[in-house]
Amino acid sequence: MASSCGNSSGSDGGRSRDSPPNDGLMDEKKRKRMESNRESARRSRLRKQKHATDLTAESNKIKNDNDQIRATINVTTQRFIEIEAENSVLRAQVSELSQRLESLNEILNSMKMNANCTTTQCMSGGTDGLFEFDLFENPWNMMGFNQQPIMASADNVFGY
Repeated sequence: MASSCGNSSGSDGGRSRDSPPNDGLMDEKKRKRMESNRESARRSRLRKQKHATDLTAESNKIKNDNDQIRATINVTTQRFIEIEAENSVLRAQVSELSQRLESLNEILNSMKMNANCTTTQCMSGGTDGLFEFDLFENPWNMMGFNQQPIMASADNVFGY
């Protein structure tokens, strides 16, 4: 019985192993098909490798972008904290200055009410001279006393 060349039906289609022209043609086709398959597999591996390389490069780029964004966020957050602290200080200063302004306005309103009477003679009705002072000429002397500067003696200046 003659053996078939890969034909499972048991029929070799009129070709036997002994006929070299047909076997040579089949071997050539098989060789070309195998070579074509190898080339196709090689191209497939190269495409797969290029795809993996591209994905790795894209992943690295995204990681770098994320690192830059994190750094920017950290700098921005730090700057935000600094500005918030500055704003807190400024709000406290505004509050303090507003209170000072309110006090000064009260003083001015009080002085306006007494505009017709600029000396303590008018305020107290007395003329003893001790409390005479002009509010508009010397507003810092509100107490009206003849105050002299306080001098410290040299030996007490640095004494503890």
